[in-house]
Amino acid sequence: MSYPRHPKAWAGAPRGLVKLLVTGGAGFIGSTFVRMAVARGYGVVVLDKLTYAGDTERLQGTGVPFYRGDVKNRELVEAVLEHERVDAIVHFAAETHVDRSILDAFPFVETNVGGTQVLLDAARTRGIGKFVYVSTDEVYGELGRDGMFTEESPMRPNSPYAASKAAADMLALAYHRTYGVPVCVVRPCNNYGPWQYPEKLIPVVIYKALAGQPVPVYGKGENVREWLYVEDCCTGILAVLEKGRPGTAYNLGSGEERTNLEVVRSILGLLGKDSGLIKFVKDRPGHDFRYRVDFSRAVRELGFRPRVAFPCGLELTVRWYLENRKWLFEKARQLEALWSSVYREGAAC
Repeated sequence: MSYPRHPKAWAGAPRGLVKLLVTGGAGFIGSTFVRMAVARGYGVVVLDKLTYAGDTERLQGTGVPFYRGDVKNRELVEAVLEHERVDAIVHFAAETHVDRSILDAFPFVETNVGGTQVLLDAARTRGIGKFVYVSTDEVYGELGRDGMFTEESPMRPNSPYAASKAAADMLALAYHRTYGVPVCVVRPCNNYGPWQYPEKLIPVVIYKALAGQPVPVYGKGENVREWLYVEDCCTGILAVLEKGRPGTAYNLGSGEERTNLEVVRSILGLLGKDSGLIKFVKDRPGHDFRYRVDFSRAVRELGFRPRVAFPCGLELTVRWYLENRKWLFEKARQLEALWSSVYREGAAC
């Protein structure tokens, strides 16, 4: 089979003639991508299972067709592609939380690997013009205090979540090599920004501080992450969609490294809260020490340039949660059972 079936999508046609299927489009990063793609003139269709972290409120005002369903449902995926005449797939849908994967790895393998295979098979048989798989920098494992991961770095995932994403990442690239499916893979660093579900570090800290509760920090808070504002990330994903070479992976980063403790203290400072709220808890099993990606390939080939510096992005994020406190508190109430399982006493510094 030759690719693409829909050459209009990649021959400089107006974006309004190009229709994207965005899986996981009601999630944090996916919904940001949907809003930005619609603003650029793309036709967009969303497929989302609406698990605990999905929320159609994030899509208000976009007017995009929405299908509630599971990416593992082969018949549904085929029906959506047929009915909507989709030109490209941007695949965000995934189980994403490391702590949940430690408690139960099965749904991570089932969705992240099995669901990706269903979509790749559909892309293969229907001649989809571009398939962008959104992976993660966690597929590489961890770094010491120095160095960066390139796209050629070996994959050494440490958590069940990261292993499931690595498997799907490699599967997607294998479908390009074996069947010619025009796949690109995106490996972003840690995202943050408005609408993030409060199981991740930054919104957890904001919620706990606003609620006057102890703010949990794993171990001594020395683990290091590279932070990328969600709109910068989605700008990069759009660039991969439009310019990425099939069969190629692209790291997306910012160069903005912070220890977890530095991030927590910055948030408390923005909220006018005392650092006495910090509570050091037992470290996460297999907790990766540090991530940092070399994203020069994306700069060189795609013109990718992150624009939002971390202090500015963090301030924007905190302000959004303050203005949307009701949403934050409603979502946080769903997490009490999880927090009691993962934030345990011990390992205080």
